[in-house]
Amino acid sequence: MEYQVAIIGAGVVGAMAARELSRYRLKICLLEAENDVAMGASKANSGIIHAGYDPEPGTLKARFNREGNPLLYEAARQLRVPHKNNGAFVCAFSPEEEGQLEALYRRGQENQIPGLSLLTGEEARALEPGLSPMVTRVLLAATSGIICPYELTIAAVGNAMDNGVALYRNFRVSEIQKKETGFVLRSSRGESVQAQWIVNCAGVHAGEIGRLAGDPLPEILPRAGEYVLLDKNQGALVSRTIFQVPTKAGKGILVTPTVDGNLLVGPTAQRVPGGDCTGTTRQGLETVKTLGRKSVPGVDYRQVIAAFAGIRASTPGKDFLLGQAVPGLFHAAAIDSPGLSCCVALGRYIAENLPLPKEENPNFNPIRENPHFFRELSLEEKNDYIRLHPEYGKIVCRCEGVSLGEIRAACLVNPRPLDMDGIKRRTRAMMGRCQGGFCTPNILTTLAKELGIAPEEVTKAGGASRLLEKGGSYGKA
Repeated sequence: MEYQVAIIGAGVVGAMAARELSRYRLKICLLEAENDVAMGASKANSGIIHAGYDPEPGTLKARFNREGNPLLYEAARQLRVPHKNNGAFVCAFSPEEEGQLEALYRRGQENQIPGLSLLTGEEARALEPGLSPMVTRVLLAATSGIICPYELTIAAVGNAMDNGVALYRNFRVSEIQKKETGFVLRSSRGESVQAQWIVNCAGVHAGEIGRLAGDPLPEILPRAGEYVLLDKNQGALVSRTIFQVPTKAGKGILVTPTVDGNLLVGPTAQRVPGGDCTGTTRQGLETVKTLGRKSVPGVDYRQVIAAFAGIRASTPGKDFLLGQAVPGLFHAAAIDSPGLSCCVALGRYIAENLPLPKEENPNFNPIRENPHFFRELSLEEKNDYIRLHPEYGKIVCRCEGVSLGEIRAACLVNPRPLDMDGIKRRTRAMMGRCQGGFCTPNILTTLAKELGIAPEEVTKAGGASRLLEKGGSYGKA
C-alpha cells in the first residue's frame, strides 16, 4: 500500500499526530509493533496533565508543555476521555527545599504558566487534610490535572481511524529502504507499506528506527518507573496530585487520585537495559511506598490491588528530539515527561511541519462518541436503557460494574480490541479489586465470539499469551 505519511508507533504522540494529520486530505497509516495501541509508555505512566512549571526555560519541553496543557483539556473533551482539572501541590519539607520551591515558582513564571501560588504548610493542609504535618511549604499549580493516558491514546487513534487513517498492528518495522519518492517499510512478518514521509514516534525503539532510516539518533535511555495502584477506598485521601520537590532523577514520587477513583503512588526512575524491562522490584516498590507515605502518611498499602512498571525514553540532553533529519524523516523521539501533557501540541507541530499539501478534509470530525455513556447515566436512565438493551443489565465485572452490553459495544469501536488487555483498557473490566479473578472466563468467551475465533485462540496481550491450552477441556461437561 502507498501512503503519503507512515507514523511509526501508536503511543499517545503518534496517535495525536495521526489525528491532526487526518484533518487534511492525506493518505496516512499508523504502524504499531504490538497487538494494540498504547502498549508502551502510554499505558503505564502517571496520567498527569502537568502545568509546565518544571521544564527548563527555553527548552522544547517548556514550550510544548505551556502550549499543550490547554490543548489537552480541549482534546479530552472532544474525545470523551475521562479527565479532571484537580490541581497539584509540590511539597517542601525543609528550609533548603523551600528555597528550591521558590526557584521552581520563578521558573514557572518565566515559562508563563498561569495559576501558580505559594502556600504555607498550614494553608496547604486546610485544602488537603491528608497532607503530612512535616510539609512546610507548597507550590500550588492550579492548571495541573489528571487523565487516563491509555484511554486518551485509544480515543485519538479511534478518531484518526474514523477520519480515514489506516492502523496496522503487529507491524514491527524491521527494514526501511530509501526510494526516489520515499521509503518502503517492511515488517518482521514480511508485510510492507510505502510512504513519502516517515514520522518516528517509536518511543524506546526510536533509535532503532533512526538507524534503519539512515539517521542515527543520540542515545535513547530507557528508564523504568514503578508504581502501586490502590483500591478505590483510598481514592479520596487527597483530591490533588501531591508531588515532592523534584530531583535530578525527575519529578519524584507522587500520590494522586486517578480519574477512575483509585489512588496511584509512584514512580521510581531507574535506568534499565532495554525497553522491555517492565518488571517490578522489591526495592523499587518499597521506595515508592516509603516516599509516598512521606507526603501522605495515611496511605494504607494493604489496599494495593496492582503494581506495575512503565518505561520512558529520554536522552542525555534531557529534551525532546523533534524535527526533520534526513529528507522524508521526521523524529518525535525521547518524549519523556511531560510528553503526555505535550501530546496534542506535538501532534499539531508535526502536522504543520510536514511539507505536504494541506487541503482540508471536509469530512473531518474531531468529536468522538462517548464510549462510557452507560456508566454516566442515572439509575433511572440505566433502567430505561436496559429495558431496550437487556445485555446492559447483565453485569460481568462485579468490581467495576461493567455489563455484557458495554463489553460487546467496545468490540465494535475503532480501534477494536483484539485481546483481553484490550477489553480491560476500554471498559475497566478486570481492573477492580479482584483483578479479573471472577470475570475473566465470561469476558474471554465474549471476546472469542466477537472476534470469531475459538476461546483457545484468545490472548492476554497478543503473541503467544494464550489463556487456555489448545485441546483442553474448557467448556466441556
